Amino acid sequence: MFESLSDRLGGVFDKLRGRGALSEADVRSAMREVRVALLEADVALPVARDFVDQITEKAVGQDVVRSITPGQMVVKIVNDALVEMLGSETSELQIDVTPPAVIMMVGLQGSGKTTTTAKLAKRLTSRDRKRVLMASLDVARPAAQEQLAVLGRQAGVDTLPIVAGQTPVQIAERALQSAKLQGYDVLMLDTAGRLHVDDALMGEMKAVAAASRPTETLLVVDSLTGQDAVNVAKGFGGEVELSGVILTRMDGDARGGAALSMRAVTGKPIKFAGTGEALDALEAFHPSRVAGRILGMGDVVSLVERAAESVKMEDAEALAAKMAKGKFDLDDLRMQIAQMQRMGGLGALAGMMPGMKGIAKAPVDDKALGRLEAMMSSMTAKERARPEVINAKRKIRVAKGSGTTVQEVNKLLKMHQEMANAMKRLKKMGGFGKLAAIFNKGGLEGALGGLAPGGQLPGGATGLPGLGGPGFNLPSGFDKFSKK
Repeated sequence: MFESLSDRLGGVFDKLRGRGALSEADVRSAMREVRVALLEADVALPVARDFVDQITEKAVGQDVVRSITPGQMVVKIVNDALVEMLGSETSELQIDVTPPAVIMMVGLQGSGKTTTTAKLAKRLTSRDRKRVLMASLDVARPAAQEQLAVLGRQAGVDTLPIVAGQTPVQIAERALQSAKLQGYDVLMLDTAGRLHVDDALMGEMKAVAAASRPTETLLVVDSLTGQDAVNVAKGFGGEVELSGVILTRMDGDARGGAALSMRAVTGKPIKFAGTGEALDALEAFHPSRVAGRILGMGDVVSLVERAAESVKMEDAEALAAKMAKGKFDLDDLRMQIAQMQRMGGLGALAGMMPGMKGIAKAPVDDKALGRLEAMMSSMTAKERARPEVINAKRKIRVAKGSGTTVQEVNKLLKMHQEMANAMKRLKKMGGFGKLAAIFNKGGLEGALGGLAPGGQLPGGATGLPGLGGPGFNLPSGFDKFSKK
């Protein structure tokens, strides 16, 4: 998300950082480029104008112009302004009330409302340990209630039994009664959508709200619609008391105009962002972290949180113990690839790591991870534990069994050998404790410099294998595994 805006702003700030001193004219010229970048990202004109005026006023001050690092000062000012525009603080769900807390989901047809209802229900169940009941109030769209029931089974969340012929208000009343009697913590109401905001839709929303008295009324909008998403939010906000917004399809929104304009135009906080089709692809919206991603500073906190959710601690500990001894076999590589896939794939992870924007945009298909795993699955346990026994005849068998080529098998074995050599060098340096100390003292470059000349892992690999948990080890040429 935000790729095009991030690229444009990155170019502007690279120019500023490259100069030892900045004049007021330099700053104003850069701010004009920032304004154009925001408008191209589909940010609302009044929002872009106010944003640029605000940062220009601060950036042309004497503290910046006379600063030792004026370029960095300007970036900090822009970062702070972005955080403020996005909402300053993370807006949490207000569900700590007398059970059941009612969450009413509203939005237009096609915005992903039903799927988002299931995603949020799964998140509340798995993360917050809440007992959740979902109910579909959509009696207009064919099979809408059946769709939520299917999603409920997939997410492991209960849904209200379907009774034909009931109105949305009657369903809401029955759901509320069932939630109270059965001791549910949260009741989620998936209301009907329309192709556009109309009086009938708004009347139905108000009637359901009066019957259920929701603690949260969340508007689901498609971020790909840009300023239309903001207009929809304004339309709903004028009729129904919204408590927040959920933006869907944020993973496909390279511009990000809806996210940047939403809070400023509507005054409603963005609470969650949909980042994929899977039922666990829903993230809390953290303004400071999003600002960091836009400005290329990464989002290490979210990366660590995603790792904590996806990585099995016993596997990580076992891998760390082997690495401490300088050992790294194909089973270990296979486990790391599986972890990376659970965490969203290479592109999602690289986008969260500071300075890794280039890798995030590299033409590497995440299907390449599957091809690597297929090759290793075609090997015997002995071959994975001792890759040196894989001769020409075995390579042909592995290639045929995985639907790949002998050349790809050779590349996989070379990748593993480079990582294994890095582990041996790491052991000679004193293990992970020593590397962590170097990292804390000299940063990433200092840590990499101890492993290989020029601050690179063998073969041009990027990442520290196993440092503080799973590693993201991708030697140069990794993209050759990907078939377009």
